[in-house]
Amino acid sequence: MKCSLTTIVTAVLLIQHANGNRIPPFISNWWQQPLNAAMPVKTPKLQHQDLPTAEDALFGGIATFAHLPYEMCWQPDSKFDIAFVGAPFDTSTSYRPGARFGPSAIREGSRRTILSGGYNVPLDVNPFTDWAKIVDCGDLKLTPFDNERAIKGIQLGYQSLLYQSPFNEKAKFPRLITLGGDHTITLPILRSIHSVYGPVSVIHFDSHLDTWSPYYTEHDHNLNHGTYFYYASKEGLIKKGESIHAGIRSPIADINDYKNDDEVGFTRIDARDIDDIGTDGIIKKIRKTVGNNYVYLSLDIDVLDPAFSPGTGTPETGGWTTRELRRILRGLDGLKIVGADLVEVSPPYDTNGQITALAAADAIFEILGIMVKTPVV
Repeated sequence: MKCSLTTIVTAVLLIQHANGNRIPPFISNWWQQPLNAAMPVKTPKLQHQDLPTAEDALFGGIATFAHLPYEMCWQPDSKFDIAFVGAPFDTSTSYRPGARFGPSAIREGSRRTILSGGYNVPLDVNPFTDWAKIVDCGDLKLTPFDNERAIKGIQLGYQSLLYQSPFNEKAKFPRLITLGGDHTITLPILRSIHSVYGPVSVIHFDSHLDTWSPYYTEHDHNLNHGTYFYYASKEGLIKKGESIHAGIRSPIADINDYKNDDEVGFTRIDARDIDDIGTDGIIKKIRKTVGNNYVYLSLDIDVLDPAFSPGTGTPETGGWTTRELRRILRGLDGLKIVGADLVEVSPPYDTNGQITALAAADAIFEILGIMVKTPVV
């Protein structure tokens, strides 16, 4: 029987520990040390929230967004300024399911976000070392067997976090970034947002309208990821005429779908408009539409072309590139964003290189930077 030196040393250390002998700290974690180290190596750390460095957990650790601290946010003494929360719900999809695994995939795609530095050069901010305490709350507990119960669960879970006391005095309420999940989750979130801010302007990045009438007959209705904005408008949750879609390009039944969209209260930017007015024109139209209102930002990853986000439930060709989307998001700097979600990431359809998850994580990085730069009071 052959034993390696590593096996022998490990066995000796375990015996020493079992006999009550103290193992020197440097020896007890010897496998973490450089091979040529004679003394323990201390890596300088960021002086905010005990954030990790590249030597700490590039590949390992609990999978929170960007290796942020995990917080048990539903405890009464929990305080934070911005929090990530997952909504693993996808039982209202109309085509390809799998977005219930979206929160995990997005967190995986964000592993390098802090460890590569965390400083957003175009926005001139490092959201992780600025004023805000940012945490990851984990996922809402949702049943996949009862949609009505799950929707209520999202609203109750989200609203309870929204009413927590913020960590800093720069904001009156904490703000949440939700990782979906199919797009139906936006309705219970808007219901929660309404309880604090009243009607808000919505910036909706998507290839689809999601304002379709849910009624098949006079007495039949259907809440799903293509009808939730219809309900949101009828319930008075959004500012009609001051909300906007961006990236629209999906087929529609006929022109009445656009007429219905007008009645629901949205202005539209088609994906092809970028060819004529560019990213700057799109940014100007969005900002003009929402003005100085409180804004909720909802981003369906299928706003991107499937070349950049194949891992989604209802892909549509002819979409924007990842670079174009990030440029447009950065152009929203200064808006009063009270919350955001990124939805419809379906990892079963992603590549083995995680193209969709990476795109989602980087889009969230841009949104987070804007939210940190502009506290909402």
